[in-house]
Amino acid sequence: MRDVRERAAPLLRFVRRHREPAVVQAFRSSAAATIAYVIALHLSPEAAPLTAPLTALLVVQVTLYATLTNGVRRVNAVVAGVLVAIAFSLLVGLTWWSLGLLIVAALAVGHLVRVDEYVPEVAISAMLVLGVTTVGNTAWARVLETLIGAVVGLSINLLLPPPVWVEEAGESIEGLARRVRQLMLRIGEEAAGRTPSEQAAARLHEARRLDHDIVEVDAALRQAEDSLRLNPRVREGVLHRVVLRTGLDTLEICTVVLRVLARTLTDLTKEREPAPLFPADTSAALERLLSEIADAVVSFAVLVTTHVSENAESAEERLTSQLGQAAATRDKLAQLLLEQLQHDARQWQLHGAVLTEVNRMLDELDTEHRSRRLLEELDRATREQGDRLPWLPRLRESIHRRLRVPDRLRRNRRGGRRRSRDS
Repeated sequence: MRDVRERAAPLLRFVRRHREPAVVQAFRSSAAATIAYVIALHLSPEAAPLTAPLTALLVVQVTLYATLTNGVRRVNAVVAGVLVAIAFSLLVGLTWWSLGLLIVAALAVGHLVRVDEYVPEVAISAMLVLGVTTVGNTAWARVLETLIGAVVGLSINLLLPPPVWVEEAGESIEGLARRVRQLMLRIGEEAAGRTPSEQAAARLHEARRLDHDIVEVDAALRQAEDSLRLNPRVREGVLHRVVLRTGLDTLEICTVVLRVLARTLTDLTKEREPAPLFPADTSAALERLLSEIADAVVSFAVLVTTHVSENAESAEERLTSQLGQAAATRDKLAQLLLEQLQHDARQWQLHGAVLTEVNRMLDELDTEHRSRRLLEELDRATREQGDRLPWLPRLRESIHRRLRVPDRLRRNRRGGRRRSRDS
């Protein structure tokens, strides 16, 4: 059995790797550029119509939404550049000073037509067209090649449907939660002993570096959100986007609170050094509380990223149980701190800050708080989508009817949606 697993390991790695954004982008972009070049050879008067594969290469993105938006902007950029070049060729021709004016005018037109990152493409198109002798023929040939590349790039999504990156975004969210858990466990262990101020400051820097992890997770989540937009294979796109986005928002708040807690313990360490932060029973309660909250953070991430109803229910039950234990430990810690302050009132504000920050994390992770936030965001997203695109629900329903989605699958998805909203 072990030999079979070892032999199958390379195949499993290849199957997992073929869904990575870089690999998917390489295959889809290469296919689009090649097809566009072959078509342009038959339709364009140019001997080497490289504009078509270049356009297809730039238009094709990992997600359908990005492909559509980039395709429209790129076509607008090229057409605008061609029109500017035709105007300059009729008025002044090509000289050193007209080239400078051409670039300035093309960049200004690019901002006026709002092509965003394709503003330089307006100037590039204008220079390429103005730099040839047969301006008229080359201009329209370039427009034709651009349209060919854009159409091929958009069509690739029908032949090679873009993947949905929800699973990858969920893995990023769970990875962030586990890093938060590890840091919280280390902070709790060190708070239970005689922690040097330098070591406490090091934990504070680790908490601050979590901001970089949040940026990376946010990028993965934005890609997942784009892959859900305008994707005919996805029926519950709004639900997935809202669940993941609200989950990341909660984890981000927890990391901010953890950073504040690390700062509070660092200040308390400097005031108490070389004495321990708390008495033995108080330190043990704080360590246990941080350990329980750390486990709840991971359970929350699993709940957010779980789409199967049975697993989601078990994850919610586990999270509720962990939060209940943490709340009981919090109450015990509050009583111990109160008794300690009755004998020694130094740094009482820092002791209160520790309890305040712990309460904030427990409140953010609370299942009732999450349900209210999720319902509010779902209502807001649905309302905004209906106001912006009133025809989209009818179009999506028509697509699913044409694809002949089985009634059983529709009922399962609707049931999953109702269970997700109730969770």
